[in-house]
Amino acid sequence: MTLKNIKQPLKQAKLSDVILSQLEEMILDGGLVAGQKLPPERELAVQFNVSRPSLREAIQKLEAKGLVNRRQGGGTFVCDNILAGFADPLFNLMSQNYESQFDLLEFRHGIEGMSAYYAAMRGTQEDFDEIQLRHEAIGNAQLDNDYKEEAVAVFEFYLAICAASHNGVILHLARSMAALLIDNIEQNLTILAQRPDIFAKIADYRTRLMTAILSGQPQKAWGASHRHLAFIEEVLLNITQEQSRMQRSMRRMHKI
Repeated sequence: MTLKNIKQPLKQAKLSDVILSQLEEMILDGGLVAGQKLPPERELAVQFNVSRPSLREAIQKLEAKGLVNRRQGGGTFVCDNILAGFADPLFNLMSQNYESQFDLLEFRHGIEGMSAYYAAMRGTQEDFDEIQLRHEAIGNAQLDNDYKEEAVAVFEFYLAICAASHNGVILHLARSMAALLIDNIEQNLTILAQRPDIFAKIADYRTRLMTAILSGQPQKAWGASHRHLAFIEEVLLNITQEQSRMQRSMRRMHKI
């Protein structure tokens, strides 16, 4: 038997690397979010059933990768600039540009449709409970007649759907664009307020979306998401056209 045919023993993974991998997985799947403080080392050591030195070594490696930072006397936090590339000044311009608001609506067709599809396919009962809770929060926010508060509630509802999709890219992309998407929703609500009769229809579309997800019907969930956003887009375009006609009429009147 030649040396090349001799099987080498498998190298056992270092315990700190195993812990590191699990912590990274928690960041990826949203179990640990940007800016969140990690539990004390003692609690984490118990949770992972490891010694504190091994845990400390894993956290040091996590810090070296730029995923967490330590604050003297304050603990260890998940870095809140992990997706700093998305916090671009261009986003501020987009939030102030009217046409970009429709671009964002089209973007939402894609990301919300995909998240609804996979949430219906992969969501757990815990995920579904969170989606229902966030759906109820929208109704509570509407009672205060505050469009900003309602926009945040609507975003949190869709973020719960993104989390239920169990797709890390979708979840983190949505989180990274939170400010922009909330602003888009708020602006849409402000314009739609000119047609208060349509809010009940929007709520009905949103309920159908949730029902499709909770009943585990991916295609139906995707369709419900598309119809919901298509309806909002159509109403916004109609309002815009009405405003444009009124402005032209006013200009003609001033010329007479």
